[in-house]
Amino acid sequence: MHVVAAPVDVGVQYRRIHGYRRAFRIAGSGPPLLLLHGIGDTSATWDRVISLLASKYTVIAPDLLGHGQSDKPRADYAISAYACGMRDLLAVLDIDSATIVGHSLGGGVAMQFAYQFPERCERLVVVSTGGVGREVHPILRVAAGPLAEVTLPFATAGPVRWAVRTTTPLLRKVPVVSLGDDTPYIVERYDALSSARSRSAFLRTLRAGVDIRGQVVTMLDRCYLAAGLPTMIMWGAHDPVIPVRHATIAHEAMPGSRLEIFADCGHFPHRDDPARFAKTLHEFMSSTAPATYDVDAWRELLREGGGDSPEPEVAASLDVAESSGS
Repeated sequence: MHVVAAPVDVGVQYRRIHGYRRAFRIAGSGPPLLLLHGIGDTSATWDRVISLLASKYTVIAPDLLGHGQSDKPRADYAISAYACGMRDLLAVLDIDSATIVGHSLGGGVAMQFAYQFPERCERLVVVSTGGVGREVHPILRVAAGPLAEVTLPFATAGPVRWAVRTTTPLLRKVPVVSLGDDTPYIVERYDALSSARSRSAFLRTLRAGVDIRGQVVTMLDRCYLAAGLPTMIMWGAHDPVIPVRHATIAHEAMPGSRLEIFADCGHFPHRDDPARFAKTLHEFMSSTAPATYDVDAWRELLREGGGDSPEPEVAASLDVAESSGS
């Protein structure tokens, strides 16, 4: 059983960038850590670890555009656009480079940030990240489908949300839709989709990386570029959203990466076991030096490439896993 420290209330601040309000939390002092949340979530997902990290680091936890208290415009919600938004937020805060920590969707954004702006990425930490394989929870596949504009307003109507909240204990046990011990927290996030703007931003974000067949964005073809970049992969052994076996795939594809599996955790190890999460992150930070961007070395890596595309092999393995019912 994990002892969970009481969350510390770090007030939300705002900056307007490109005309849009960006909400973020910032605390502490020291080397900067940028914490990126997952789809449908907010910066509050980090509330159990911010105080544990702020004693040694400057912790910045934004609400991604379309999420939380940030604006939700009709805009570009692609992974690359989110990475650009994070670069601009750091620039506005006078932070030239940082260690980027991303959970789920935020992990995809973190990897894209490292790819687009290697000179600004000191270390990379991905937590239960997307962008490794096609597998993802069936609920997200259905939500990304062509009928979502019609079904999602109904599914998030007041009476339906009340029914879902009321039956949350039962939903943990229903095959296919079950999200295990993560169900209550995910139901809370689903409850925030009551407004049309939130639903629109959610769908645009989801469809940028997922379709009815699963995840469509992969980072495996560019993982070789992580050579020389201190990289940590964290995952919950009982992740119901993105299978833990993706952690091994990512670890093997990212040169020199470290892998930490949280045996008793689901999709949110930073919430399930914040003390271990903060300790693991601190040990990684203190035992590695920030990457130094070398344009010549980067150019040479690109010229050499990463060999054959891993996609066919990975796709085949996923097909086998799905056919076996995993």
